[in-house]
Amino acid sequence: MTSTNPARPNLPPPEMARRQAEWLAPARRWLLEQAELNWRRSVLDLGCGFGSVTPELVAGSIGAVVALDRNWAALHHDPAPFTGAVTSCADARRLPFADASFDLVLCQLALLWMPLEATLAEVRRVLMPGGALVAIEPDYGGMIEYPPEIASQDLWMAGLRRAGADPTVGRKLPGLLAQHGFTVKVELLNRLSPPAPERLDLLAGLPLDTTSTPELNRIERAAAALTGAWEQVVHLPFMFITAFLPRNAP
Repeated sequence: MTSTNPARPNLPPPEMARRQAEWLAPARRWLLEQAELNWRRSVLDLGCGFGSVTPELVAGSIGAVVALDRNWAALHHDPAPFTGAVTSCADARRLPFADASFDLVLCQLALLWMPLEATLAEVRRVLMPGGALVAIEPDYGGMIEYPPEIASQDLWMAGLRRAGADPTVGRKLPGLLAQHGFTVKVELLNRLSPPAPERLDLLAGLPLDTTSTPELNRIERAAAALTGAWEQVVHLPFMFITAFLPRNAP
């Protein structure tokens, strides 16, 4: 997701990043439990942004945590979330680590902004045999919105692509990870909540074209007029992925 944040166009403002992390926290904690975070000795928070999830990794693991992002300003915005971790400013396509350096990699809302195949090859390289990747990524191609007056999927798809993101990254991950030798498990949300008004703030931060901005304004007005319980339904599918490398992987 994105915003007009000048430090890095594919990061939401820090407070919005924190709220996103809170919303995803129950599923993320369950995934990290399945990946045995409490036994992991070397953890990489890949695409960490402002460090919204880094404290969970520091508190939950028994070893070193590295928080990596390609944006220096995000890593230095507030040092508090990175307490107990080592920060690294680098490109995911060329991770500055030796082979088999980590036994757990977490990537949340970041792979859609990265060159996917090159990044996954690097994740595979730096993971130890028996290591795990936990990935939480959206798939805007599967959005469900009702009534039609609030439908914003086309704007999301076009805006994300214009910003350099892959809006359908979620559906691509399982197959690509399997090709890299991972054993892949995919979970989906089993509940639906009323839509958060902030979703349109995130959309407004994308590089919309001249025709999309008036359309977004219309959608915002239509959504604001629907104040009753469940008068509007919005569902953005997330892929909650746990991918393991076999212990005998080369």
